[in-house]
Amino acid sequence: MTQLRSAAPAQAHQIPFYTAGMRIGLLGGSFNPPHEAHRAISRFAMTRLQLDRVWWLVTPGNPLKDTHALRDLAQRTEAARNLANDPRIDVSCLESVIDTRYTVDTVTYLRRRCSGLRLVWIMGADNLAQFHRWENWRRIADQIPIAVIDRPPHGFRALAAPAARALERYRVAEAGARTLADRRAPAWVFLTGMKSALSSTGLRNPDGSWKASLAK
Repeated sequence: MTQLRSAAPAQAHQIPFYTAGMRIGLLGGSFNPPHEAHRAISRFAMTRLQLDRVWWLVTPGNPLKDTHALRDLAQRTEAARNLANDPRIDVSCLESVIDTRYTVDTVTYLRRRCSGLRLVWIMGADNLAQFHRWENWRRIADQIPIAVIDRPPHGFRALAAPAARALERYRVAEAGARTLADRRAPAWVFLTGMKSALSSTGLRNPDGSWKASLAK
């Protein structure tokens, strides 16, 4: 007979506190470095999607990006926690604990481990533009509603990208964004009105190091 086991303590520790029924937004990224736009996007999403909290999931390394200049995970996680400065934003390095760099694994794990939550994946329009390159991207879309935050000038290219075209019939009108967390996947919404040109790439020096103001 198979014995049921609870999650390992390390795994449980990397899942932020929650209560059943919470509406949680998941914002994954390298956070190399974290910046004000991460916080602004999170607060924007909480308001437009009527979320209770947003979890920042700091990845060990993005499979689609060059990681040679990636700072240590602990350093990026600490910097993200210092920047967040909002009791509704939690920072986790869960992906390193469950040993994955793929969003599909993270989403699958959280849906099984935290089945009482209403989860929404949050991404910028620049990520929607390349979403079709993500590992098992269709499975991600089938498991969790997705909120795409417009990041000019990426919006038009993102909406014309393969994933957006493939998922067009599941797109929710922006006026219905507050219902996204309650919808069954696949479902996604494209949110406009969040204007920020900040990016982690722009906040790194040519050698990959963080600019002085972010190095503390």
